[in-house]
Amino acid sequence: MTTPSALERPTGVPVVRRLAARLVLLPAVALALLPPRHIRSVLGVLRRGAAPATARQALNARDAMCAASLYCAGPKGCLPRSLGAALLCRLGGTWPTWCTGVRVVPPFTAHAWIEAEGRPVGEGVPEGYFARLVAVAPSPRPTDR
Repeated sequence: MTTPSALERPTGVPVVRRLAARLVLLPAVALALLPPRHIRSVLGVLRRGAAPATARQALNARDAMCAASLYCAGPKGCLPRSLGAALLCRLGGTWPTWCTGVRVVPPFTAHAWIEAEGRPVGEGVPEGYFARLVAVAPSPRPTDR
């Protein structure tokens, strides 16, 4: 999977946040090795009880993953980066929408990203640049009666 362009590694990420990103890096890489249906099942369980992540929370998690891992910051690190960012959000009690899909303009390449507030986070692409194939959104909140 690829990203439209390699971004520079973020600076100014607090040490504690980088350590938390390192903590979720191994599970994220392990998840990335699973077939898509298993990834979706695992994430479906992990998202339970989490509040939807704000765009700022999701961007902070994504930035922490890029600061903690050169591979995640690179153009081929989109899957572990997006999984790690989702897991990092979950440690904070929130959940972004985790997505995989393809670019809609040639060359048609696969990509994984996170969304919050209905928009891709930290991708730097216009709306509609990606077509979703799989998405794991925050679980619906139970309604009060």
